[in-house]
Amino acid sequence: MTNCPCGSDKSFTECCEPYLNGMSKAPTAEALMRARYSAYAMANIDFIERTTNSSNRAEFSRENTRKWAEESQWHSLEILNVIGGKEDEDEGSVEFIATYSQEDEKIKHHEVSGFRKEAGIWTFVDGHMVNQTFRRDQPKIGRNDPCHCGSGKKFKKCCGQK
Repeated sequence: MTNCPCGSDKSFTECCEPYLNGMSKAPTAEALMRARYSAYAMANIDFIERTTNSSNRAEFSRENTRKWAEESQWHSLEILNVIGGKEDEDEGSVEFIATYSQEDEKIKHHEVSGFRKEAGIWTFVDGHMVNQTFRRDQPKIGRNDPCHCGSGKKFKKCCGQK
């Protein structure tokens, strides 16, 4: 039994597969979020398009979505917060971190996604990246500091020139 890509303790056949193959509808916004992550991990572009709210479907790019899904190695999904989105509600949001790699670079995609029911079915409306603090690996080089390349010049007169 292989766990579902969405990170649940269930197998894929017990968790997201029924949603991806259209056998059942996601009962909550979180269930749809998990199923969409699994769809990205499996490059199931039809499901991703089908579960995009009709107000945004015209902007959906199958080609770009397929490229991103296929060129990424999907590692994990971490659900951080869920607001609303229950079976008896019509709107909700899910804050998550999706970890994936592209070209040997590991990326943590931190987003808050909005969901809304459309004809009684949960759909993805939009997502907003969560601002993350940038941390430098090395100390910042000031414009009047010696250049890091070892030339002996000030940074502004060497590698810092535009």
